Amino acid sequence: MSEHAFSPAERAAVYRAIAERRDMRHFAGGTVAPELLARLLEAAHQAPSVGLMQPWRFIRITRPALREAIHAQVEAERVRTAEALGERSDEFMRLKVEGIRDCAELLVVALMDEREKHIFGRRTLPEMDLASLACAIQNLWLASRAEGLGLGWVSLFEPQALAELLHMPVGSKPLAILCLGPVTEFYREPMLVQEGWATARPLQDLLFTDSWGQHE
Repeated sequence: MSEHAFSPAERAAVYRAIAERRDMRHFAGGTVAPELLARLLEAAHQAPSVGLMQPWRFIRITRPALREAIHAQVEAERVRTAEALGERSDEFMRLKVEGIRDCAELLVVALMDEREKHIFGRRTLPEMDLASLACAIQNLWLASRAEGLGLGWVSLFEPQALAELLHMPVGSKPLAILCLGPVTEFYREPMLVQEGWATARPLQDLLFTDSWGQHE
C-alpha cells in the first residue's frame, strides 16, 4: 500500500460513490442550498483538462420560461430519436429520459468558443476538449452522489438550437443538460438495465492484453 493512500474509510467512500453513481431521471423537487451548489461546481472545476485549457462553461438556468423552452427542445428530439429507432420506437417512448421539470437545479454545460487556439495536447486529438469537459461532469456527478443528490445527463437536444436559445457565442457548443437535485431514492442499478433497454457488459469483455481483442 502506498504511503500516499487515503485511509481505508476514505478509500471505501470514493469507491462507493463510483459504484452508486446513477444517471437519474426521477427527482423530488426541493432545492439545493447555494453553498452546496457552489461546492459541487468547484468540484467540477477541479477536473483535469488538456493543456489546462478548462474548456467547460456552466450556465445555470433560473427562469421557469427558459426551463420550459429547454424542455420543449428535448421533447422534440425525443420524438425524432424514437422515429430513428424504428422497431424500438414505442419501447423508447415509454422510457423516462429526463427530469428537467422536476429537478431542483438545471445546468447546461458547454465547450467554450475559440478552442482552436489551444494546441497543447490537441494537435492530433482535438476531441480532448470534450474529454476534459466529461471529466468535469464526472467530478460533479460523484460529488453530487456523495452529497446525496441525484444528477442526470440529458443529451437529447439539437446543439445549435440550444446554443441560440442561450445566446452562446459562435464556436461554442452545448454538450449536456444536467438535472440536479434531491431524489426519493437512487436506482439500484442503471435505469436502462432496470427497464430492460440494455445489459451492462462485464469488465473482462472489454479488457485486452497487448493487442485489440486479445484476452489473457
